[in-house]
Amino acid sequence: MSDINLTSAVRQNLLSLQGTASMMAKTQNKLSTGNKVNTALDNPSNFFTASSLNSRASDLGNLMDSMANGVKTIEAADNGLTSITKTLESMQSTLRQARQDKSFETNSYSMSNLDPNSGATNQLALSGGAFTGTTNLALTTTGTGYTSTMTAAYAAPAASAATYTSTGTTDIDAAGNTAGTLNVTYGGTTKLTATDNATHGIVLTAANNEDASFAVSGTAATSIFGAAPTSARGSDGKLSFTVNGAAVSLDATSGATLTDAVANTNIALKAAGSKFQAYNNGGNLGIRAITTDAGALSMGGVDGELFGASASASNLSLGYTTDELVANINNSTTYNTKIKASNDNGKLRIQNLSTQDLTVGGTNSSNQIIGTATASTTIKGNSTRSGLADQFNELRDQLDKLADDASFNGINLLRGDKLAITFNETGTSSIDILAKDGKSVDSTTLGVPTTLTAKSLDSDDSIDATLSLVKTAISTVRSQSSAFGSNLSVVENRQDFSKNMINTLETGAGNLTLADMNQEAANMVALQTRQSLATSSLSMANQADQNVLQLLR
Repeated sequence: MSDINLTSAVRQNLLSLQGTASMMAKTQNKLSTGNKVNTALDNPSNFFTASSLNSRASDLGNLMDSMANGVKTIEAADNGLTSITKTLESMQSTLRQARQDKSFETNSYSMSNLDPNSGATNQLALSGGAFTGTTNLALTTTGTGYTSTMTAAYAAPAASAATYTSTGTTDIDAAGNTAGTLNVTYGGTTKLTATDNATHGIVLTAANNEDASFAVSGTAATSIFGAAPTSARGSDGKLSFTVNGAAVSLDATSGATLTDAVANTNIALKAAGSKFQAYNNGGNLGIRAITTDAGALSMGGVDGELFGASASASNLSLGYTTDELVANINNSTTYNTKIKASNDNGKLRIQNLSTQDLTVGGTNSSNQIIGTATASTTIKGNSTRSGLADQFNELRDQLDKLADDASFNGINLLRGDKLAITFNETGTSSIDILAKDGKSVDSTTLGVPTTLTAKSLDSDDSIDATLSLVKTAISTVRSQSSAFGSNLSVVENRQDFSKNMINTLETGAGNLTLADMNQEAANMVALQTRQSLATSSLSMANQADQNVLQLLR
């Protein structure tokens, strides 16, 4: 207990100053912190309620970071899907370009060298291109064709005059000759000349420009020409005839042997475009059809009579015509999906419907069909489609790389990763985001061909099948993009909700603890005024005490 005694007025003023100072301290604290409740002592209920609200707001704020990362992860995946869609559309465009391209290589082959009766295989051996292994195309068939053969064994042409001369003793000028008949036959059209010899025998002489024989017969033949009349031939040294108007002329050199005659006759017939050929028919020179459209056979010319009266029909090996081969190729599923044929002014044009080189066995370097696999030619593949296959494969590789690079913060939804996002502080509200069925999004799961070979673009049907796969892949990617878009919308909605919720919580906490700065500033001014007045009052009280001391003096 203090031994100092203060007057009532001084004590009252001191108490007033102390109270004012205390209130000013509290007001200053409110102004400096901005809170009217800073500790539980200020207002326990408001303090703890605000703390709870602020804690929840803080928890939600922490979850907002996770949601923000989730949004970016989904956006990264969506960016990948957008680029993958564009890549698939480029692949689709590449396939459509390949389908529209028809720049297939062709080659035309002459059929004039084909010999259906040469003993060769008489087929085209097709390999490579769109063919698997070797596929043979028959060039000949068995059918009815006309033939004609010389009636006598072949002999080399030689210039000579054929004559009959009387060898008997009968003198036709002598009296008493017995009457009779004398028949003279001659294969050609030129007249015979008749003379008599020194013994008055008849001499018959044929002109030497025809290779036809003549003969004599009749009751008077023996007495005039002897006991054994025979036939003879006259010749100008050439064998000249026509085959349906195509002229052939053989001499002692070109027709020295039957082999020579066959070869040189065929040279002349081939040059004339004839559909017949010469051949060795048992030692006789024969003519036969070699194509299915050869038609009738007519032998003519100076020596045409040597081939008999008329041609006959026989069962022959005949070559298909160009039009028949075109039909056989284009109407057969064995060939028409791999090659296409057309008539190129009598030549067989073959189009290689493939990106791979086609080997045509049975053709030579002069582009002639010879029917034997000892020679072959090559028809190049479609280089445009082949190049487009390479472009497709490059785009497919880029598709997989896009999927690999669509990650954010270590999570890649396009590689099958799962994104888990929690929405509230208790963990009772959340979402798990992942690709459909938890699978990665790449060329394999999308069904895009792992490797598209150039041969895969050979046929339009094959291209259409691949186009269908790409179309399905685009639909799958768009569906996945839509699903991610829906997930993104959910997360963004929760972001907005959480932002608003945090604002609500913090506002509520502020309402419980924040000071009204205008009011507290006014309070401070009032307290300062009160303090000033209290100080003046204390001074006045002290002055009164001092006046008493002065009286005591």
